[in-house]
Amino acid sequence: MTTATSIFYFVVLIFSIIVHEVAHGLIAEREGDPTARNLGRITLNPLKHIDWLGSVILPVILLLSGTNFLIGWAKPVPYNPDNLHHGRKSEAKVAIAGIVVNLTIALFFGLVIRTALALHYGNIALIDGSGVIVLINIVLALFNSIPLAPLDGFRFLNAILPARTMPTMRILEQFSLPLLLLFIVFGWAAVAPLAFKAFALLTGIAVPL
Repeated sequence: MTTATSIFYFVVLIFSIIVHEVAHGLIAEREGDPTARNLGRITLNPLKHIDWLGSVILPVILLLSGTNFLIGWAKPVPYNPDNLHHGRKSEAKVAIAGIVVNLTIALFFGLVIRTALALHYGNIALIDGSGVIVLINIVLALFNSIPLAPLDGFRFLNAILPARTMPTMRILEQFSLPLLLLFIVFGWAAVAPLAFKAFALLTGIAVPL
């Protein structure tokens, strides 16, 4: 991977993460809680969202390692569940908002690639750049679906599971970060084929490895 390509991957990742977090804040606001707005988190300014481990250190290590896997996260957008209009139903909507946005971005740029190919528009930069955007947003959606804190999968389960499961969820939350890092190192190989299949489904082409 060239330096320019690595930089493009990193920029796409950061922007996709930021849009993901802004989506959480916007849905929380729509559901009745202005916390994210009041804290200035409904913004595309990276400085408001960067988590140094998840947004900088981990992505840079993955890029320098030469892996085809690039992932990260930002500081979760805070919200006050007491302000939400529909309680845990609203919490579930807030939790899943980022995943929905990432999938929407992937779908849009997948259509860009399909349209370009159908029209025989041979702009390699457009197709390759759109492919990077599709792949990163698919990976973000899958990654955030993992039921480990601080990811959306955990928050979504926490919102929809019955109250009697809360003690178990609290225990899981305590050990989530080391489990998440173990998954990144050892478990991604089992999930990657799903990302590649989704990429092919949206774009009509194979992932360029």
